[in-house]
Amino acid sequence: MAGVTKDQIERARQYDVLDYVLRYEGDNVKRVGSGYRTRDHPSLEIKSGRWRWYSRGLTGRTALDYLTDVRGYGLVEAVCMLLGEQPAARSGKSKPQTPVKTIAPTAKPPSERLPFVIPRHHDNNNRVIAYLQSRGIDRDLIMDCIERGILYERAYFHDCVFKGKDENGKTQYAAIRSTTSDFKRDADGSVKKCSFLLTPDDPNSAAVAVFEAPIDALSHQTLCKQGFISPFNGWRLSLGGTSESGLAYFLEHHPHVTHCLICTDDDEAGELAAAKIAGLPGITTERSLPVHGGDWNETLQAVQKAERTQNRARDGCNPCL
Repeated sequence: MAGVTKDQIERARQYDVLDYVLRYEGDNVKRVGSGYRTRDHPSLEIKSGRWRWYSRGLTGRTALDYLTDVRGYGLVEAVCMLLGEQPAARSGKSKPQTPVKTIAPTAKPPSERLPFVIPRHHDNNNRVIAYLQSRGIDRDLIMDCIERGILYERAYFHDCVFKGKDENGKTQYAAIRSTTSDFKRDADGSVKKCSFLLTPDDPNSAAVAVFEAPIDALSHQTLCKQGFISPFNGWRLSLGGTSESGLAYFLEHHPHVTHCLICTDDDEAGELAAAKIAGLPGITTERSLPVHGGDWNETLQAVQKAERTQNRARDGCNPCL
């Protein structure tokens, strides 16, 4: 029979319950005081990182608990739903498995694209700054993004919000990245092609580097600034995934850019994206793989860790005077 591994269960337990219900059950929750209540179960409260169903005497912390204890899904189905993965086949004969849906049945896709509404600002950016610094990103680069108005902290949830603008400077896109979990998504109504963009010191630069996520673009910028890799003085564009639509839109409005450094992740999806980008007309391309791990933030954290280890070893060898 099919099942799930311990690793899959542990990864599924990382999904925050509030992130889940706001994403898939947004029309079923309402704000009540400092927490949230579900409309179909008014005695079920989500607050301070956990849920409590008072009328049933049940409580839990994760989206996985919520799906199994409140929504009645089996463990295998709930895990696969959260991860977007199929159950693993176990030894022995079994009946063919029905594919597991990778989206919650409570999610109702709109008949047309929702209007874009930028997430509300928090009154400061402290948690976003601390989170991005914990990922190794240079503080000055973080502050530059905030000052340019392309990064801020989301109200209530304290997520990172990375903004993208169209050719007229109007915000049309927002990538949301949790500072406390693996949750990440684009804001409803975001125009994917208007992606997060880091402008070079020289706006006449004819080169652009493309990444899958804003944090990877900032990580690459940090690696260059701190001397870990060769300088790159061009534009840095986050594709918000692996679609080349953002790059095509950028090139349309920056016809002087003729060279693309492809910095997508070192995995199958990244390679497929790189192949598509290499086929775009009017530009030359060069593949640049992250040196450590699968993406540029993993590379940044690895080289910074190695440098700290080297510095500690060197300092420890200094003779006492």
